[in-house]
Amino acid sequence: MTTVAQALREAAASLAATSDTARLDAELLMAEALGASRSELILRRAGDAVPPSFAALVARRASHEPVAYILGRQEFRGLELIVNGAVLIPRGDSEVVVEAALRACPAPARVLDCGTGSGALLLAVLNETGAAGVGIDRSLGALAVAAANAARLGLSARARMLCRDWHAPGWAADLGRFDLVLANPPYVESGAALFPSVRAHEPAGALFAGADGLDDYRVLIPQLAGLLAPGGTAVIEIGAAQGDAVTHLALACGFAASLHRDLGGRPRALVLENSLGNRPRSR
Repeated sequence: MTTVAQALREAAASLAATSDTARLDAELLMAEALGASRSELILRRAGDAVPPSFAALVARRASHEPVAYILGRQEFRGLELIVNGAVLIPRGDSEVVVEAALRACPAPARVLDCGTGSGALLLAVLNETGAAGVGIDRSLGALAVAAANAARLGLSARARMLCRDWHAPGWAADLGRFDLVLANPPYVESGAALFPSVRAHEPAGALFAGADGLDDYRVLIPQLAGLLAPGGTAVIEIGAAQGDAVTHLALACGFAASLHRDLGGRPRALVLENSLGNRPRSR
């Protein structure tokens, strides 16, 4: 009999060419196959027989499918979210967007999330405030995931998910104004070199935004003033090399821009406020 411990060693070795976290991936997949937590796996299940489903899970990971898609879930700011190939996988770096938003606007009444995907940004803010919110996305598949996440977190009464495209005329005419606007638009350059797990599995429509990755910022940022209530704040996720370019776009539209960095020290979020004349600052 092959034990769980033996199978984990073999799986980690086989996944080393695919993943920088091969042992962790193997443990998460084994825990899924066992129907156990990772801590239970490590502490009590090492001598068990290997579940028949484990090999297929490892094969999927070996083909570069992300672990989050294989498991069907991903944690974001303490929330367990459903994810599938219709949405980007929420990443820890994006938690900076939520932190910056709550620091700038700690008690919003109405929140709009542009490009909501799994609903991660919107649902995290609603979970930590008493706000109501609207998540928009042009992908019906993404909206289905976001709605399912709102339901499982008990936030459906405060979160509406709507199919909208900020490239379309009049897309926001009936939405009203918001104290806080969140946005994680596509921002990857069309020719960017990406890991196979990203390029082959995550939705291209949520990733790519033209040759310089700025196409969606050029469309969305000029519309933000019409979405914000007086004194409102917008928080936009950006790529690590896009701080200067997106800041200039924001300044040209009359916003003051405050740059926030992720845990790796990379530019990650811009906080925009209607305050002409202020210079951008970094944190």
